[in-house]
Amino acid sequence: MRKLITTMCCIFSMVAGGLNAAPIEIKFSHVVAENTPKGKMAIRFKKLIEQRLPGKVKVSVFPNAQLFNDDKVLEAIILGDVQLAAPSLSKLETYTKKFQVFDLPFLFDDMQAVERFQQSEEGQKLLTSLESKGLTGLGYLHNGMKQLSANEPLYDPADAKGKKFRVMASDVLAAQFQVVNANPVKKPFSEVFTLLQTKAIDGQENTWSNIYSKKFFEVQSHITETDHGVLDYIVVTSKEFWAGLPSDIRPVVEKSLQEAITFGNQVALQKDEQDKQAIIASKKSTVIELTSSQRQQWKQAMAPVWKEFQDEIGADLIEAAQKANQIN
Repeated sequence: MRKLITTMCCIFSMVAGGLNAAPIEIKFSHVVAENTPKGKMAIRFKKLIEQRLPGKVKVSVFPNAQLFNDDKVLEAIILGDVQLAAPSLSKLETYTKKFQVFDLPFLFDDMQAVERFQQSEEGQKLLTSLESKGLTGLGYLHNGMKQLSANEPLYDPADAKGKKFRVMASDVLAAQFQVVNANPVKKPFSEVFTLLQTKAIDGQENTWSNIYSKKFFEVQSHITETDHGVLDYIVVTSKEFWAGLPSDIRPVVEKSLQEAITFGNQVALQKDEQDKQAIIASKKSTVIELTSSQRQQWKQAMAPVWKEFQDEIGADLIEAAQKANQIN
């Protein structure tokens, strides 16, 4: 009888322990403000998980580089310090040169072309190409096309000569400015406002939502609408964490994440024009719209970058990206 009671107590303790098990914690680290497409996507993901897996999964969102900047977050994911991040595609250069395709200047005509390429067979293969490095790509998150800002007007490539532009830690982006005789400065996103404010740099490249949300337009007198590149992100986790999620939990997390990404991409499309108009309305920075001839000058001046990195990226991948500009 005593043995039976002891056994029942053990079973009860195990059941009670299971019921009171601590929730799985997902720390989502990113570097931008909460009112950006990425910030809103992260909040939507948190809300969906709280609705669908109450008490089972806890999502904590850390915006504005509170935990890690984009230069450190991938290493933090591999080490298990955070479980989700959405670094810019440029940050993957250390892990594979293939993602450099997204940094090539004037490769994509618009965001629709970017989306077509990312959803293509070649684009989806890139997501899984990180698994040998311990990372799992879960999807692409849009921000938008990049514009150039400076404290002097930029109409043609000659206007950039000698100026210092902040770039992400990307050799392609550095080369992009070098070919127009400008000086690229690789610095974290979190430092850009101060660098501009103190005039430690002359300008930067970014999307309308980042220029607006981080108030870059308040410390830059001119913004040239070049649409010369794309700034997108990869939603990424560690291969080990993803594989270790319980079989009843992972599908719900994945579904919630995909819905949040779709929502974030819709926000990106809407905010692109809204934030541009808000900057114009502020009258703190003059927005320059290039003529087709002027834009072609920029395109021709930066064209050598493609050839410089063709072998690293792969001619086939560049060709596949170019085809995304064609609507069948």
